[in-house]
Amino acid sequence: MSDWKLPRDGSCRCGRVRIRVSAAPLVTMACHCTGCQRMSSSAFSLSAAIPAEGFAVTAGEPVVGGLHGATRHYFCPHCMTWMFTRPEGMDWFVNLRPTMLEGAADFAPFIETWTGEKLDFAQTGAVHSYETLPPMEAYEGLMREYAAWAGR
Repeated sequence: MSDWKLPRDGSCRCGRVRIRVSAAPLVTMACHCTGCQRMSSSAFSLSAAIPAEGFAVTAGEPVVGGLHGATRHYFCPHCMTWMFTRPEGMDWFVNLRPTMLEGAADFAPFIETWTGEKLDFAQTGAVHSYETLPPMEAYEGLMREYAAWAGR
């Protein structure tokens, strides 16, 4: 998609925590790990890696939930919607649940991870699939390929 319609606003289910995205995603993903299945109450979680400088909480105060470890998962304290994740040691991006944004259909997953834990019926249509995670050295190429695929 060549026009990302930025900025985009979004919120948790109840609307008490609001966010704004002012930068296009670096890559979009679906994760099939059992942890994401349980936290999302679904077959997989969706995420869009947003550059940190292009992400802001504009209202409310999200709270840490999930495992409470070095990787921080943020939720609305009222409706408990899982909104975004700040992965350990990777402060340069925010892993946003794109369904929090207006126009969420624009964020189809480009890669899917942890397919070794995937539920048999779950299909994402992702371009690339990985049994666990892509090797670290693959991410630069994946982000470049995603930018072309997404029309940036």
